[in-house]
Amino acid sequence: MLIRTIESFLRQHEMAATKFGRLAAHDPRFVLDLRLGREPRERTEQRIRGFIAGFEAARATGLAQKETAHVG
Repeated sequence: MLIRTIESFLRQHEMAATKFGRLAAHDPRFVLDLRLGREPRERTEQRIRGFIAGFEAARATGLAQKETAHVG
């Protein structure tokens, strides 16, 4: 389920649900609505999963670049 993925993401990145909603869905109530039973459309779910994957990839790249900069 998408909400489980989002809840895990929020804990891992210490991000507020409203911030996630604004960034990923342009809707600060998005996560709250999911918690209350909202079922997103397939396209919306794909977009949210893409946001999560992109965020984590960008963060991993940023961390790798910081570590490389400290070595040299």
